[in-house]
Amino acid sequence: MLNRYLKICSIQILMFDFISLNGFFFFTHYWLQQYSVPVHMDRDMFLLASNISWAIALYTTGIYFMSQQLSYERITRKTIQGILYYLLLMLLFVFLNKEAYNRLFIATYCVLFIIVVLIDRLFFYMLTNYILRRKEIEKKVVIVGYNDLSKQLVDNLLGRKSNLRFEGYFEEYSNVHELSYYPVIGNLQECVTYAQTNNIREIYSTLSPEQFPYLYTLAHEAEKHFIRFRFVPDFRMFVNRQIYIDYLDNIPIISLRSEPLDDIANRIRKRMFDILFSAFVMVFILSWLIPLLALLVKLESRGPVFFVQNRTGRNNNNFRCLKFRSMYVNNDANSKQASRNDRRFTRIGRILRKTNLDEMPQFLNVFFGDMSIVGPRPHMLKHTEEYSAIIQKYMIRHFLKPGITGWAQVNGYRGEITEEVHLRKRIEHDIWYMENWSILLDLRIIFLTVFNTIRGDKNAF
Repeated sequence: MLNRYLKICSIQILMFDFISLNGFFFFTHYWLQQYSVPVHMDRDMFLLASNISWAIALYTTGIYFMSQQLSYERITRKTIQGILYYLLLMLLFVFLNKEAYNRLFIATYCVLFIIVVLIDRLFFYMLTNYILRRKEIEKKVVIVGYNDLSKQLVDNLLGRKSNLRFEGYFEEYSNVHELSYYPVIGNLQECVTYAQTNNIREIYSTLSPEQFPYLYTLAHEAEKHFIRFRFVPDFRMFVNRQIYIDYLDNIPIISLRSEPLDDIANRIRKRMFDILFSAFVMVFILSWLIPLLALLVKLESRGPVFFVQNRTGRNNNNFRCLKFRSMYVNNDANSKQASRNDRRFTRIGRILRKTNLDEMPQFLNVFFGDMSIVGPRPHMLKHTEEYSAIIQKYMIRHFLKPGITGWAQVNGYRGEITEEVHLRKRIEHDIWYMENWSILLDLRIIFLTVFNTIRGDKNAF
């Protein structure tokens, strides 16, 4: 019920956003004309740009849907980010458009819309909190089994802002006297009877049916009385993370992670996108950019225009990664990572790295199939060997082709690795990207890469 409410609210908020966005346009236009303020513009073009800018801002910030993981801080932060992205895109449109727009109109229109967005989000948060506190939608649950997994399950269930209310545990050995905030109510045989008389809606079992066969009887009895019975398997011995279950006919197969790009159809889509995107860049950008930057690189220092280095690719296969040379020729290029004040940088090299122009030749790597536009950044061979010895999950990122940009990079995890926690965060983001890939996610990462480059990234050097 709560999830359905949140989905409906998400749709209503989106609809209200765009109704307000368009309604305030005509209201402001009409209101200023009543006071004889001249507002001459291409209305259709401005309104189209406004709608597209807000859609991009919503998608980029990721708050175009709501979940039970609500917090005032998160909603506020995401809403302000979305508003700033929207204003930036609109300023860019006005700047690039040759038409002279009335400043009073733009300021009034944007201020009215922003006020409504802030009030709308605040109302949604207050309404949701009110509904969550109501007894009518409260869902009581109990857990079968009193162990480390069941205690962790309670923490996770109650740590979410939801309508769940935990009553207590049922244990085969009901004489458990360990100190706990929630009681051990009784043994397994008493579970369904208690659930019936106390309006329990769900029962979670953290016990193994192989060790406690009576659980199957308990599950059938619960469903007879319209009580949902859920098994919680303990896979922590193997992996402390979310797992995924597929079915081969009627046989369940457990996987450690979801991999959309394991599907050949998705791999074809990503490859076609890479070919078309890289071909466009090669024809319209690299055709004139390479000769220009090659001349600047050669004029400043001796050595080749391109820096070619063996790096780790998909399935741990090596490939020759292309970059514009940004350093003086040195003997440490294949062993020492670049640092912020590295004396090996040339003057033009610092500019190339700061603006990411040194990576542009990698579109050739993409076109020929060694890399992708978006993916985990490739590391030099020496670092692959070192990092894989430090981080157990490090090599998982090589299930994918490396990318020119990636989810870790647009979230600030780029540049020199000085601490293990920085490396771990980069790996976590790379694996998250692998498990959540989509064409839309790739487009979002590309957009954020361009945006961060224009804004300036403190970790780019």
